[in-house]
Amino acid sequence: MGRSVLIVDDDPAYRAAVRDLLEAEGDYTVSEAASASAAVTGIARGNRPDLVLLDLGLPGEDVFAVTRELNALATDMVIVLCSVREADEFGGRIACSPAAGFLPKARLSAAELARFAAVEDTDTGQEGAGAASPDRSQES
Repeated sequence: MGRSVLIVDDDPAYRAAVRDLLEAEGDYTVSEAASASAAVTGIARGNRPDLVLLDLGLPGEDVFAVTRELNALATDMVIVLCSVREADEFGGRIACSPAAGFLPKARLSAAELARFAAVEDTDTGQEGAGAASPDRSQES
């Protein structure tokens, strides 16, 4: 069974590229949101994906606050933060967030994203996809 992914990024070309990548490389159903507020609204209305790929560089939005809000709406939803910047530029905020972790945009692939879902499945006692744990050393 495939997973649903919500890509939250303000760049429509990036969202389209990630959609193409995930649909080509993995068993994903992909939806998109141009802002964190649009993602929160959709999820609050019941459109709950299995995974959320959330850009840390969304203009004018406190993405860490949004991460907490998304987690409160659906605790079983896996949130993966991403950025063109490196994780260490965010200090300890990534590790302190309810996100499953961080994935640099340059390393994004269906396989990398699946690793986060597999770790969350293991943490919740659900059967995972068998992927190895993501490298959480990127978080500090």
